[in-house]
Amino acid sequence: MSRRISSEFKVHVTFTETDQYSLHINCGGKQTTIKGVTFEEDQDPGGGATFVPRRTIWGTSSTGDYWDSYSYDTDYITNNVSILRMNNSELYTSARFSTLSLTYYARCFRNGNYTVKLHFSEITIRGNRSFRSVGRRIFDIYIQEKLVWKDFEIKKEAHGVDKELIKESKTVEVKNKTLEIRFHWSGKGTTASPKEGTYGPLISAISIEPEFKPPHGSKSKVPIVVGASVLFLIFLIFGILWWKGCLDSKISREKALRGLDLQTGFFTFKQIKAATNNFDPINKIGEGGFGSVYKGILLDGTIIAVKQLSSKSKQGNREFVNEIGMISGLQHPNLVRLYGCCIESNQLLLVYEYMENNSLARALFVPEESPLKLDWPTRQKICIGIARGLAFLHEESALKIVHRDIKTTNILLDRDLNSKISDFGLAKLDEEENTHISTRVAGTIGYMAPEYALWGYLTYKADVYSFGVVTLEIVAGKNNMKYRPNENFVCLVDWALVLQQKGELLELVDPRLGSDVSEEEAIRMIKVAILCINAAPALRPTMSAVVSMLEGRTAVHELFTDPSTYGDELRLTALTNQFDHNSSQNPGETQRLIPSSSDAPWIGSSATTTSSDLYKKSKYLR
Repeated sequence: MSRRISSEFKVHVTFTETDQYSLHINCGGKQTTIKGVTFEEDQDPGGGATFVPRRTIWGTSSTGDYWDSYSYDTDYITNNVSILRMNNSELYTSARFSTLSLTYYARCFRNGNYTVKLHFSEITIRGNRSFRSVGRRIFDIYIQEKLVWKDFEIKKEAHGVDKELIKESKTVEVKNKTLEIRFHWSGKGTTASPKEGTYGPLISAISIEPEFKPPHGSKSKVPIVVGASVLFLIFLIFGILWWKGCLDSKISREKALRGLDLQTGFFTFKQIKAATNNFDPINKIGEGGFGSVYKGILLDGTIIAVKQLSSKSKQGNREFVNEIGMISGLQHPNLVRLYGCCIESNQLLLVYEYMENNSLARALFVPEESPLKLDWPTRQKICIGIARGLAFLHEESALKIVHRDIKTTNILLDRDLNSKISDFGLAKLDEEENTHISTRVAGTIGYMAPEYALWGYLTYKADVYSFGVVTLEIVAGKNNMKYRPNENFVCLVDWALVLQQKGELLELVDPRLGSDVSEEEAIRMIKVAILCINAAPALRPTMSAVVSMLEGRTAVHELFTDPSTYGDELRLTALTNQFDHNSSQNPGETQRLIPSSSDAPWIGSSATTTSSDLYKKSKYLR
């Protein structure tokens, strides 16, 4: 069969005079460019017995028909049915399939050895634990008429659906200037899940590259001349637009985003407009660190939160870049999940998972707006969840990250009241060879470690300190900077240290909890928090040790801190004066400390001086 079709291929195709050395095809999709490599479009309709020659150097053939199903389109191209969260998602939004046999022919290739990469993603069978997930697509793969992979199953090889899978075959020999790749269904797997006719081979993209260095001057000079002319015209047009001042904003954004390796899905601005009903004010659920946040619903029913960057904020651009770079490579149950982003025209948007129960701050400190009643087991679960998320950032992630702005407004709660860390706009990578980083101070007063607030001395122990403050707030149900039992105390932390000296730690427990509190667990949590807020960074535990202590797997080594030693210049002067001044200027708002110098490094920048982070505007969430 393959030799007969290959003969037809010779008849129908007009060959080039120049040897070819590479080929990239976006199977079933439109032309797209990935990291400088252009994948050709492949959108011609397929069929039960179809041969399609393409341009001058490649073509396809398919055989077989779905006799048991009339639901498939005749083009034999399928599109994804859910969000794709992988590198180069443009290659996997569509795929070409066949019932029995699908063959790609590459002609006019110089004889030699090549590397063939086959890109797969199972975008039809689901993985949602329903009957739609039991389907199995199994087929064989032949290259140059040799069986390379038998009983190949995308879902099994990729460990799930909607995941990128690249199979590579090296030293593929081309002898007669032809390279043939064939996908063949041999009757294995299922045929009716998620619906009748779901079987047969499926391929998302194909890449062919030489394993030798192509000779210089082997290609025609015409493309070079044409390319140079087009490039000149582009530069001319951009030069005129720049001269008129039309490109300043766009160029700065593109420059800011250059170099990012985005491991996220891409959304079009049209998709996001539809999801948010054209950014309807009714769907506005808050103001983030540098723009508005909207609730949206995708076509597949997924609820999302869209963070929209203000077009006038340069600091916002920088934080946007930082947040993408930080979150895109992180996956953990206690970190807010980034679905993707939109970088289109004058729009910079982040698309997150939607958190039904808003922020921890709202649940603890604004009971009149929150329907949530956080009992003791829930508070303990939230606290341990935050600790696990930080342990992942500090010790388990491939990128070691210091968050720098851990506070209750940056802890979001999902439907099941699981805690998730959000807002990575101030996060900083921890270079492992450095024991600390000296940086301009950026964060929120009341949560910053003393060594960081006073001297800009940043280590992951700064996050440990902030976690200790948040833990005290969870236990007490009180805001650290707003709670002052009397004039002798600056904040909740002061009060906790005094109660430790008196042996009255249970006085910290939120009276709203009543008697439904485990005293043993409460004392353990408070003691861990006090360990974390020790003025000496070296005496604070690691977050993995914190998780172990909170879960009761290791004992808490109690350290007594003299409250008078805690009352240093930061406590007695800077904090008090700053707090009193900010309270009079902005009642009801928690202040963020930012550099006053306009030339401060971007890592410490902040787009706002308030703590109105993601999901502040709660009236839309009831």
